[in-house]
Amino acid sequence: MTDATNYRDKSKERYVKILSNFTDKKVQIIVEDNGLGINLDKHKTKLFDMYKTFHKHPEARGIGLFMTKNRVEAIGVNIHVKSEVGLCSTFIAEFLFCYYIF
Repeated sequence: MTDATNYRDKSKERYVKILSNFTDKKVQIIVEDNGLGINLDKHKTKLFDMYKTFHKHPEARGIGLFMTKNRVEAIGVNIHVKSEVGLCSTFIAEFLFCYYIF
């Protein structure tokens, strides 16, 4: 969410949506913004690599997405990305829904 607010198109009013989706087996947490977007055709294979940046921004270090992916995968969460340059990015964290019946 930090990236969504920091690396944005300053000519647009920013927004960040946080949504959830539940099924009988999975939970999704969805974060969508109207930022700069990422060219997935060009960067998809290195999107979560350490020190990779995709826009010229003086404060970008290229560790946020790397750390996020490693943290969520360590607890069994899958992360997916949809993005369109100049329009938006959507990150979807998906994990199995567990519940207990006593």
